Amino acid sequence: FINCKPNQTMSIIAPANSIPSTAGLVSSGPDPNVMQAIERGNAVVFFDVGLGEGVVLGRIKLELFVKDCPKTCENFRQFCTGEFLQNEQPTGYKNSTFHRVIKGFMIQGGDFLNGNGTGKMSIYGPTFADENLETHKHSQPGMLSCANSGANTNGCQFFITLAATDWLDGKHVVFGKVLDSDSMLIVRKCEAVPVQGSKPQVPLRILQCGEL
Repeated sequence: FINCKPNQTMSIIAPANSIPSTAGLVSSGPDPNVMQAIERGNAVVFFDVGLGEGVVLGRIKLELFVKDCPKTCENFRQFCTGEFLQNEQPTGYKNSTFHRVIKGFMIQGGDFLNGNGTGKMSIYGPTFADENLETHKHSQPGMLSCANSGANTNGCQFFITLAATDWLDGKHVVFGKVLDSDSMLIVRKCEAVPVQGSKPQVPLRILQCGEL
């Protein structure tokens, strides 16, 4: 898990024989898109995504709508940074997978408990209530939304839309979006992974994550 200040240049050094190096995923200076999001009062987090063993797809940056969905965003943010502790250990999205990919619809992840869409956890308890279903909609590709099993059952799972999915409006909390076109390209690479049903045939894994 990584947590750095906006004006810091961040590099990730992997120990030998560990995860593939993510060198080259980080720019040499402050990202203007990140700075603009922070100026809007929002937070920016990231996923470095890998496919199988040794293939680094790239970085997905996500802007979180902190002012509109503060509780939902804080839950997601802490699972990105590892600030949330369970048994004194950082708990969250690092090394978890996108377990569900439906082309033209969405990619779903966040189940770091069971890895199959059945796990539920939040920093507030097993689940927490819906927050602001009105302000943001599933209006375009790249919207970040809570996966749930009905009203007021939000936890750790999330999905990123691959198209407008307006039938989900009012049922799932939209609390962020893919920050930029480079990040959306990585989302499209995830969409293109071969699947059996909706399960990726090769693990689609979050190698590193944090806040920018």
